[in-house]
Amino acid sequence: MSTNDKQTSDKVSGLASEILRDSHSSATAKSLAASALAQSGTNKETGKAMEQLASKVLSSEKYSDKTHTLAASVLAQSNKKR
Repeated sequence: MSTNDKQTSDKVSGLASEILRDSHSSATAKSLAASALAQSGTNKETGKAMEQLASKVLSSEKYSDKTHTLAASVLAQSNKKR
């Protein structure tokens, strides 16, 4: 398994924390936020299911800019061989 040298930035970590604390955030946004936070300060990679969710979010205009930011961060930390 390859290692991931990309990590969630402090800015995105802060956004993820904000999303998780907001009771009005969607389940999709919360899933992406949890994944982004799990990858903060570690070499963990995004799993296949989360890659698919992030890709779906980025290809749709129905999600907010914040959700798009989280999706982009999560996807940037995916396994490039997949």
